[in-house]
Amino acid sequence: MYSSIDLPSRSILFRPDLNVMVVRWHTHADFEVVKADYEQMLAAAEASGFSDWLLDVRRRDKVTAELSAWVNQEFYPQAVARLAPRRLRIAVLSSPALSEAYRTDPEQKKHVAYATDPARPFDIRLFDDERQAMSWLSPLLG
Repeated sequence: MYSSIDLPSRSILFRPDLNVMVVRWHTHADFEVVKADYEQMLAAAEASGFSDWLLDVRRRDKVTAELSAWVNQEFYPQAVARLAPRRLRIAVLSSPALSEAYRTDPEQKKHVAYATDPARPFDIRLFDDERQAMSWLSPLLG
């Protein structure tokens, strides 16, 4: 049995067999609620020792520029510092609507380019398929 945590906007499932924390969004929430849930997510990662995350956002049809800017400028640097020396690795599993926005919306393209830049002290990759995302996080599954 895997342990889990339910938060207002998402649920967290710990997969010790894969050393992956699976975070699934299940509803939209106000920005302040989302920020608090991100803090809980990071605290859970610290407590569990998991720095590889599957972030499933398929139930979201949009993401605000405010949230994208906040995760890039505040959350990811904080997560990197708190999880060190482990390297933060996030596989983002997107809905078709979000994937389209990441490719076509100028503001989202800017944030995605920043987050996925290999020069960052963390790794983020975008996926449309959960198996591919998990294989990237846990290559031995391949």
